[in-house]
Amino acid sequence: MGLTAGHDGGALPGPTAPAQGWQAPSAVERGLYEAKVRGDWPAYYDLVARADLYMMQSRAYVDANPGNSRFHPYWSPQTQTMCLAVYTGGMLPPPVADPVYNCYDLGWFADAWHQNDPPYLVVNPGSPCEGILPAGPEGRALWQRHSAPVERPGLVRDAVHTLEMGGPRSGPVAFGLAAGAHINVRNGHYWNALAYHGSGYRSEKRTLERWWGVSTREDWQDMQALLLSAGMVSSVWEFVLRLRRSMALDFAGPVDVDHWRQAAANVVRRRTEAAAEPSLSADGVTQGRTVTAAELEGQVTGVQRLIGRIARYEARFRADGLLPEGGFVQSVEAWDYGRASGMARWGLAARLCSLQETEAAVVSAGRLVQVNYRSWENFSAAYILGRCLHFDEEEFGEWYETALATHRALTGDPASPWRTLPWT
Repeated sequence: MGLTAGHDGGALPGPTAPAQGWQAPSAVERGLYEAKVRGDWPAYYDLVARADLYMMQSRAYVDANPGNSRFHPYWSPQTQTMCLAVYTGGMLPPPVADPVYNCYDLGWFADAWHQNDPPYLVVNPGSPCEGILPAGPEGRALWQRHSAPVERPGLVRDAVHTLEMGGPRSGPVAFGLAAGAHINVRNGHYWNALAYHGSGYRSEKRTLERWWGVSTREDWQDMQALLLSAGMVSSVWEFVLRLRRSMALDFAGPVDVDHWRQAAANVVRRRTEAAAEPSLSADGVTQGRTVTAAELEGQVTGVQRLIGRIARYEARFRADGLLPEGGFVQSVEAWDYGRASGMARWGLAARLCSLQETEAAVVSAGRLVQVNYRSWENFSAAYILGRCLHFDEEEFGEWYETALATHRALTGDPASPWRTLPWT
């Protein structure tokens, strides 16, 4: 296949006939293919500049040199030269132990390229959307010009991105992945990428260690089990929510906040009194745990303040359409289940688990969501309340606004899994 001069000096493969039977994995590859068929090289370069570009790396090298990257050129029969291959997200193979793929952007390659590096950068080699980008001084200047307006390469945040090939869109695995969609839609990742590379091996590994303290396979296993058991959600949050749920069933209607506060205070006092009583076991008599009056009243005040926070969040949720009129959150375990779905994929991207383990954990998260909630909207409100109770401090700031934007994308986009996947 010959090379054709691009609009402003770049050389790319010449226009080709449509590939018979080929379906682009996602909108990114479809856009590249269509631009290539049209011969619209400026559009092709723009799409490449906005895309996450993944480059194969030796895992041992990356682990030993966390701040460096190494090129691994290959011989191209098309150009009769050495070339460097990069892939867009939909074209990546399933993660294996080695090699790994790190994520870059076109501007980074323009800066990192040296005169002795290969003369071409090849995007998605061997595919119908392949593009051969000259890497000489003029070519790299072209990369820079197309990259300059791009603030954040990659998929747009708070929009639903779907793998049309290579990712499940129905069934238990898809449902489990949709349970983690809050995280992935917010971060600009494909919601249904089970074979997940995320932001690349190095980035995913750093993120897990920084935010979760997870750096080994054993860490991942422990954290995955903890999230699937809803072990990270505050037991105090769950206590007050379950108490209100019980009261609502008893009274067959809404629960007044003052009544809820008083009932919670009574339960806390009764539990404290019961805990102070000696108990008899096979080892003999065990003395109960006593608390001072000041400690007890501190516990009561804390629980009552929490109830006020929850009530105010729910009022805002109703005003913003997260909850229906008169609706309330029954449990915030959703926050752990959604993160469990995310943790399953993060562990795979960081090579702490296998694809089979990821799939099993994703399916488990989906089942827990389906059993404990009535709808995607019901699940989402519970997830957001848990997130806000942990992070937001009633500021209704970024932690709330971003979750609300993600919720609206997932409930409003006709292509969203929350619109296409049945609940039962």
